[in-house]
Amino acid sequence: MADPYNASSTYPPTQPRVAATPLNDAMVTTAMELPGYRVVRSLGLVRGITVRSRSIIGNFLGGLQTMLGGNITIYTELCEQARSATYRDMVQHARMLGGNAIIAVRYDATDVMAGLTEVLCYGTAVIVEPHDA
Repeated sequence: MADPYNASSTYPPTQPRVAATPLNDAMVTTAMELPGYRVVRSLGLVRGITVRSRSIIGNFLGGLQTMLGGNITIYTELCEQARSATYRDMVQHARMLGGNAIIAVRYDATDVMAGLTEVLCYGTAVIVEPHDA
């Protein structure tokens, strides 16, 4: 599968690109290191991006919830769906590069225009090994 974010690979074909252990959610962190592991290779920036809009019905229901106060669940769900999609895309990008962990994960959101929001999830894909290995 081609890497959708980078036009060409920066790794020579003689170097292995697959980590010994697979990437899972426990290997993703906002910290700069993963406790119990050491970074043996940095694979670079990985990211997931999505642009979401609110539907007319969603805006109407959100407006009704706003009048009642409290948590606006329809918008909360929309935000969570966007964050989840960008996270999954970021993890897939790291897997394509052969990473088994992602460090320094961050989220960012920007209004593209009224009712249209870009959500970005990014971090550094790495290959890690347990400290005792």
